[in-house]
Amino acid sequence: MDAATYSYLGAAELARLIRAREVSPVEVMEAAIARIEARNPSLNALIFTDFAGARAGARQAEQAVMAGGDLPPLHGVPAAIKDLFDFKPGWPTTYGGVRALKDNIAQFHCVFADRIEKGGAILVGKTNAPVMGLRGVTDNYLFGPTGNPFDTAHNPGGSSGGSAAAVADGILPLAEGTDAGGSIRIPAAWCGVYGYKASFGRVPVVIRPNAFAGDLPFVFEGPIARSVEDAALAMSVLDGYHPLDPLALDEKVDYAAALKRPIKGMRIAWSPDLDVYPVDPRVAEVVKRAVAAFADAGAIVEEVKVGIKLDQKALSDLWYRLMMPLNLATFEAHLSWGQDLLGRHRDDFPPEYLHWIELGQRMTAADQRRDQVLRSEIYDAVQSVFASHDLLVTPTLSTLPVKNEVGGNTHGPSEVNGVAVDQGIGWCLTYPFNFTGHPAASIPAGLADGLPVGMQIVGRRYADADVFAASAAFERLRPWASTYRIPAARKL
Repeated sequence: MDAATYSYLGAAELARLIRAREVSPVEVMEAAIARIEARNPSLNALIFTDFAGARAGARQAEQAVMAGGDLPPLHGVPAAIKDLFDFKPGWPTTYGGVRALKDNIAQFHCVFADRIEKGGAILVGKTNAPVMGLRGVTDNYLFGPTGNPFDTAHNPGGSSGGSAAAVADGILPLAEGTDAGGSIRIPAAWCGVYGYKASFGRVPVVIRPNAFAGDLPFVFEGPIARSVEDAALAMSVLDGYHPLDPLALDEKVDYAAALKRPIKGMRIAWSPDLDVYPVDPRVAEVVKRAVAAFADAGAIVEEVKVGIKLDQKALSDLWYRLMMPLNLATFEAHLSWGQDLLGRHRDDFPPEYLHWIELGQRMTAADQRRDQVLRSEIYDAVQSVFASHDLLVTPTLSTLPVKNEVGGNTHGPSEVNGVAVDQGIGWCLTYPFNFTGHPAASIPAGLADGLPVGMQIVGRRYADADVFAASAAFERLRPWASTYRIPAARKL
């Protein structure tokens, strides 16, 4: 098989070919490395690679194939993890391009890296992210912006932008996303790939010294892939109980079975704007057409009001405030290790980020209690939709990809349809579901002006199988694989 033919083979297909001994894990890895060397310089999706380690892993994978016996689901499949709160021993961790941490080396695995490797995948490197992940675009002062594979002058979204760009560009079939406000779904939408955020507790989040820090708001690790099947395969090795996560669910989901389930008769609530978000008419039109596919599959689609009372600016401000304890804890940890990041290295952080850190330092316990009350109102509104519906569908984002800026501090849009929005996260219809913990995916809905548009599919709490069933049904009716001809043909 010619190396170029591997570019857009999915994780599931590669694993099948390797298991059948039709291709070698070594051959697959060499093709992935060749693509990285050829395509990444013009994309800046991966900011660290370990080709020696990847080649060694591929050789070991080949030996296992030749020895016979059972092989893990992702055996020999190349993958990447994100450069944020994501760790593999011996690899650098810069927390999204913090210059002072360029030589910071991890000594342990994050859950995604540990489980994806045990599931047979071979990690080749780390992908670009914004500083501390606190914005919906990917750019930083250390590594610079990542390009969108559909048009590299534009941003891929964030914070898992490097992961989504690498997958959309055919560099890798699978990569890690993390998601505290939409960081899996935002870049999935702008890069035309599938990103999945599971129900909270489905994929363990191990954080120390505060083991309970992952619920303010709910934070997640999950897969970014080009197909629903590939994401389901990744989830099959990522989910399940972990003794170090006090909030982990002690159960598994049969994702493969969910892909085959019909959705006829399912009740789908359609919200074009979550009541309060301005949405670019180009995005609105693409998603409105996409929603019709569910009716074609036999589902009952009804437009609804969710019942959200706060305006979109108050919502985005609430998200920032809820994120501050986890961010401040990171600085306290580094200070205990002798790194005063907010002192000597303050200029490593964008001014917008420092604004929220300074506000967070002034917050009181009473402030946090009031914010949890507001968060509860969002939860109640979403739950009221699920009292009569199985799924909630929205646009993932309210606008098309923005252009990259010079200087390491690209911003999102400042307004949509003439309405002012927060440039970091205010144009994202994603973070309310980090308030609530519901499972949610971004699925490619189509193109507008040659750029991808995402549709968000949200399920009832713990009903991950419903989201996968609907996602698979949509993919069968409205396949998007042909759109990858655009990144495949881009000039290097």
